[in-house]
Amino acid sequence: MTAPIITTRADVARSLADALLGEGTDRWRHSAGVAARASDLALRLGLDHDLLVSAAWLHDIGYAAPLVDTGFHPIDGARHLTSEGWPARVAGLVAYHSGARFVAEIRGLSAELAEFPDEQTVVSDALTYADQTVGPRGQQVDPEARYTEMLHRHGPCSFNARVDPVRRPHLRAIAARIDHLLAQ
Repeated sequence: MTAPIITTRADVARSLADALLGEGTDRWRHSAGVAARASDLALRLGLDHDLLVSAAWLHDIGYAAPLVDTGFHPIDGARHLTSEGWPARVAGLVAYHSGARFVAEIRGLSAELAEFPDEQTVVSDALTYADQTVGPRGQQVDPEARYTEMLHRHGPCSFNARVDPVRRPHLRAIAARIDHLLAQ
């Protein structure tokens, strides 16, 4: 008799990221790095490992061409997850990661973002921290370097650049909170 195969939600999330982002692409490498970082944070901070790693694998699936609807990847990814029956908490973490609320507001997408729960917890902070400490090819980076690289990549007239005065302090505060917890 064979033992049953136990599949975690994080395993399913990885498979979905593989399928949508294309394993081996830079977007996939970034997501894999974020998932690895999230795994470490969950273990070190005593957080729900399966939840955090699942959200990490899925945080950028909204970039996948078949999912693009609003053109804002946090919302497009979260909508897909909701339509596929993923828990509202996972969809909410994806929707609000890395200060998405600031970009959604300037893009006129606040109502669409409000479709999802914004838990504002250490779990959501950990997801943002993981995203902001992994570069575009999956390498671990300093949060400030990551943010600067993102602004450069998107350009000085991008929505990201336009919300920089409010988003950057928000991301710095998250990094400080997580760094403080890690130091304890």
